[in-house]
Amino acid sequence: MKLNKNFTFLLLGQSLANIGDVLYMVSVISTIFVLTGSATASSFVPFTITSCMFLSSLLTPLLVGKINLKWLMAGSQIGKTVLLFILGFMFIGITASNYIFIFLIIGLIALLDGCANPIRQTLIPYYVDAKKLIQANGMAETVTQVIQAVMWFVGSLLLLIMNAQQLVWLVVGLFILASVFLCLLENVTHIAAEPNGKFTQMKEGWVTLSKTPVLKRIALMEFFETLAGTVWIAAILYVFVSDALNVDVRWWGWINGAFFLGLILGSAYCLKYSTVVEKKLGTFMYVGSFLSFIVTFFFSINSIPIIALFLSFCIGIFGQIKNIPQQSVIQTSVSKEKLSTVYTSLGAIGTGIFGIGSLFIGLLADLLGVRIVFMISGLLLAVVSIIVHQNKSLFVRKFEQ
Repeated sequence: MKLNKNFTFLLLGQSLANIGDVLYMVSVISTIFVLTGSATASSFVPFTITSCMFLSSLLTPLLVGKINLKWLMAGSQIGKTVLLFILGFMFIGITASNYIFIFLIIGLIALLDGCANPIRQTLIPYYVDAKKLIQANGMAETVTQVIQAVMWFVGSLLLLIMNAQQLVWLVVGLFILASVFLCLLENVTHIAAEPNGKFTQMKEGWVTLSKTPVLKRIALMEFFETLAGTVWIAAILYVFVSDALNVDVRWWGWINGAFFLGLILGSAYCLKYSTVVEKKLGTFMYVGSFLSFIVTFFFSINSIPIIALFLSFCIGIFGQIKNIPQQSVIQTSVSKEKLSTVYTSLGAIGTGIFGIGSLFIGLLADLLGVRIVFMISGLLLAVVSIIVHQNKSLFVRKFEQ
């Protein structure tokens, strides 16, 4: 795929931001664990981030229409840079008695992230021709998953040669570069409807979801998929590796790595065969969701580590084969002017359900056993595949953006 200038700037800016996000998370989690010696305190980092991103998804529609989407995206990144700068100085005097202030900073960063994520998805159709959306989404997903797969490992290595504060300063540099690339984007013309009030503006995306049949189904799928995905949080997968597979912690890292490798390969497949995928969006979504259900179920009953590694790899592949066509369906299901509020509403569903689901999944694992929660995850994915199968005719490209 030949990249145009704006998509290149968007991809570079977001990639640098994503690298920085992982590295600053590594430094924050490491610092809190060193200060407190508590895994529970460290686990509140992702919970705080998820909760604040959910709140941001609800509030972002108030800004859409008042601020140009390009500057909303760039401004959120500049804001994150300033907050990271403050965090770097904060690390100088941080102790076990005042580390709670770190949560304030990461919460504010998450608020800005919750704004940036749906805007990035909204901007892609502005900068990419509708016929190349599958390729663009595939490339964006491939880069994102490569970063996720590599940077947690790189971050832990960097902590061996740098302290947490130095790592934060490195992230500040990455965030400055990301801000520059995003500022270089061309302005887009986004005409939002004039609402009667703030509440009307906040619920605009929800109204669009409820009135658009394909988006209503996707929102329902997002609900079940997010619930299903909570079993893959680090703590639950660690228990599965330890109790169900009876192997050491190295397999936890390998299974995680296999999953991300599968995501990358699934993205690469959609990128290479974008023309085929484009013609059969609904079919690929169904095949991906159905095979995800089958493989997750087999993962839940399997006791052989090497097979678990292969199944985790397959789950990543099939998940992406379903998710990338789904992004193109969303991006062409309504006019571009409505996309930002649609994505914020879908983001609110995802972050809200994931936050709540993550709190209860550990309890269910203790009560029912870790294999049972993975079986439940598989059954939830089966529900998703049924929804896709029954509504395949809806999952097509509608608007020529």
